[in-house]
Amino acid sequence: MYSIGFIGCGNMGGALASAASKNCSSMALADADKAKREALAQALHAEETDNVTIARESRVIVLGVKPQILPAVLEEIAPVLKERSDDYLIVTMAAGVSIKTLCEKTGFAPHVIRIMPNTPAAIGEGMILFTCGEGVTNDDVTLFKTLFASAGELEEIEERLIDAGSAVSGCGPAFVYMFIDALADGGVKAGLPRDKALRLAAKTVSGSADMVLLSGKHPEALKDAVCSPAGSTIEGVNVLENAAFRAAVMSAVTAAYKRTKELGKS
Repeated sequence: MYSIGFIGCGNMGGALASAASKNCSSMALADADKAKREALAQALHAEETDNVTIARESRVIVLGVKPQILPAVLEEIAPVLKERSDDYLIVTMAAGVSIKTLCEKTGFAPHVIRIMPNTPAAIGEGMILFTCGEGVTNDDVTLFKTLFASAGELEEIEERLIDAGSAVSGCGPAFVYMFIDALADGGVKAGLPRDKALRLAAKTVSGSADMVLLSGKHPEALKDAVCSPAGSTIEGVNVLENAAFRAAVMSAVTAAYKRTKELGKS
């Protein structure tokens, strides 16, 4: 019996597998990409196998496949899961696919935790949203938290809010990376060497995020503290406001949320 098995080892599944490997005794991996599966299994000292074996022999089964692929995977493993009489937990990260939908596709109601992680989990700084199905026990939650403790923060959220949360924390890193790149480009335009500009931009974003979390102050108040009257910063803020910076970010989040809902229906 494996402590945990991953069906799908892409960027996100691989990051979570890396985190879980620090807190489990045995792990199995399955992925259609043979090279990716082999490399990850070697790095994590995990066993390569197939979807059916993971469904049959894992205490925790992580479905790390995209929502478009999930129905085919569920059709393959559902008969095996139905035959099991022991306790097992399914963890799913398919965007937009509700626990109810997953249970309907399997034809029964297994213990299910639905998660929405983000890529910083690869370095232990992730934000992993999770919501529990009705059958999930306290022991299931404890096991889940233990396995993924090394991935970052685990935040329980109502399922009705998880897609909105994912549009912020799941998609948000891409938006932040774009901002860091643009900030660095601005530095290069002003004369900084590329490597120096990129480091300054990344550390500025990291430090500013910590200020929000650790100070307890609203971002608007922290922004105001940087803006001296008739100074350089307020000039830059004025340019961002004229370019509808805030509106563009809000639109990006709501567009991501809408697309997540669409993916769940496909």
